[in-house]
Amino acid sequence: MIDGADWPVFGWADDVRPALASAVEAGRPVALATLFRVEGSAPRGPGAQMLFDGGAASGYFSGDCIEGDVASHAAQVLADGNPRMLHYGTGSPWIDIRLRCGGALYIMVERIAANSDAAAQLLAHARARHACIWSSDGTDATVELSGEGPLLRYRETPLRIERRFDPPRRIIVSGGDPGALALAKLAASAQFETILVRPGGPETPPPFAVSHYLREEPADALAHLKPDRWTAYIGATHEDHHDLAGCLYALQNGAGYVGMIGARSRAPGRLDALAAAGATAAELERLHLSPGIAGLGKAPWQVATGILCEVMQALNPASENRIESAA
Repeated sequence: MIDGADWPVFGWADDVRPALASAVEAGRPVALATLFRVEGSAPRGPGAQMLFDGGAASGYFSGDCIEGDVASHAAQVLADGNPRMLHYGTGSPWIDIRLRCGGALYIMVERIAANSDAAAQLLAHARARHACIWSSDGTDATVELSGEGPLLRYRETPLRIERRFDPPRRIIVSGGDPGALALAKLAASAQFETILVRPGGPETPPPFAVSHYLREEPADALAHLKPDRWTAYIGATHEDHHDLAGCLYALQNGAGYVGMIGARSRAPGRLDALAAAGATAAELERLHLSPGIAGLGKAPWQVATGILCEVMQALNPASENRIESAA
């Protein structure tokens, strides 16, 4: 039985590392379930994961079709340490468990000890914002740094999966008006690592949870946060001396998405100012002025929703979500 199964908000989690970190810190073993193969339609694709920490779960595979049964197998894996290879849907040995989508899912469940070297390396790379690969046959797991590559590779005989872990998605929002706050709150709810930067802002933090609240200049904040291609920066102070400097730093240091909120009439002047400050033509092409999706409206939540959609698309390139298999 999964805790909170009546209202499965545990399925909102798409990254098992925070739950893994909590278990490791507390000295508890966990069971990691990885969807490595899909036939036909399915709510989640290969690479989706669930983590089981006692009765607590993170992630989902099918939206309530099989999660309870996977939890039962995970409890057995935690108890005896032996991995399980699970097959649901078409061709499955469990004919009483139906998939509404009509496809087939193949899942590996493995035990991760609290003192696992591989788990420690995985979490260390997340803190350092390094992409890495978790490679496991269900018993022996290793972690190594990675560059570009597919989200998941697997070999069937003998079974071994390699699942890529990118640094946590991160969004840095500078500003303190209702639009900036709506974007920061929405991003935090969407499980981005969210940093709100408000130069000279109040000492009290915002009235909702963010990863960090900083009161310095955006460019100074970016200098020690070190943007990367899994980082988005949105300038929303509406003051060019703050936002332009932040955008310039983000563009020149590889941020995956850079945007600046403001009227379209201000765009030419802003582009000229950035060019004069040293931005190249290629960098300026990556800048989103008046970011978001047209037609959603101009209320803070509407603007924030459109911007976050653009950010998600930019930080989730389809080319890196492909799956590779080998016989």
